[in-house]
Amino acid sequence: MIYMDYAATTPMTKKALEAYVEVAQRYYGNSSSLHDLGGQAHYFIQQSREIIANELGVNSDGVIFTGSGTEGNIMAILSLALASKKGKHIISSQAEHTSVHAALNTLEKMGFEVTKLPLQKDGCIDSEQLLLAIRKDTALISIQHVNSEIGSIQPVEKIIEAAKEAAVYCHIDCVQSFGKLTIPRGGDAMTISAHKIGGPKGCGAVYINPAIRVPALTPGVTHERGLRGGTLDTPAIVSFAAAVENNSYERQHYEELRRYFKSRLPKTVRLIECKQQLPNICGVMMSKVEGQYVLLKLNEAGISISTGSACDIHSESGTKAILSMNYSMEAARQFFRISFGDSTTFKEIDRLTMELATI
Repeated sequence: MIYMDYAATTPMTKKALEAYVEVAQRYYGNSSSLHDLGGQAHYFIQQSREIIANELGVNSDGVIFTGSGTEGNIMAILSLALASKKGKHIISSQAEHTSVHAALNTLEKMGFEVTKLPLQKDGCIDSEQLLLAIRKDTALISIQHVNSEIGSIQPVEKIIEAAKEAAVYCHIDCVQSFGKLTIPRGGDAMTISAHKIGGPKGCGAVYINPAIRVPALTPGVTHERGLRGGTLDTPAIVSFAAAVENNSYERQHYEELRRYFKSRLPKTVRLIECKQQLPNICGVMMSKVEGQYVLLKLNEAGISISTGSACDIHSESGTKAILSMNYSMEAARQFFRISFGDSTTFKEIDRLTMELATI
């Protein structure tokens, strides 16, 4: 099987897997327990928190471990929106991850108003349009750093600056960018996930500025600054930190893979290019062929790809990014995604493009 769906998830690295097994076998105490085994688990969690905070460039007191990027997004958005005293207006984009839209839908039911900005043809939101969208009652701006469907890189530095000038909270979804790009400083909240960089599934983290007094979404819980309940998954957290320490992203290599992929594509296949883009994520459309059909045919040939975010596979409305860029519904249904990883080879791309030519 040729795997080309790394934007959905990555295999665990050797170091991350070794760390997981060792901690699960030797340091299995509950990190909240007062005995020595509990103290050992607590120590390893705190060390992992420091490693992840250092990578993010933030104070470790603000790092909260979660069960996923989805949980982190929902926690950050609801917490910041409810903590704000400015009003009930939120700015986001039409192309955010499903978890972000889920949180925004919840807030709308609570009386919040949400402005969702479209993507331009270059795959990015218009910074000027965002500035114009900020109002006196704007409480929060929530924007992804990298789009998971087409790899476009949003101008988050400008967004954070605009939010600070307007005294508006700012949340950045960094799930796709963490470990691949420099994470911008100054955001009030940032979300990351372990399994996108060779760590375990079911583990993520969210940074929420500890200077902000956010309400507990579930009052009475005692873990993670009182913001999350449940025993912490010590093996997964330590494994996450090991993945961070051993992570590398050779952007030049991925750019070479992307150029090679583009040069070998059949004439019926179009690669979506953006102004600023993570090169390992390739949004593709095949003329007159639905993306779901392409996925099935490639799967039969032993090649794993995606039709977009794995969290949206049951949606019948096309991909959010493509629709947000003002493509037609027909074009959106033709979309599929190729995403490269550490093990992707030029030979595998040859096989992929050969199979695409037969569809």
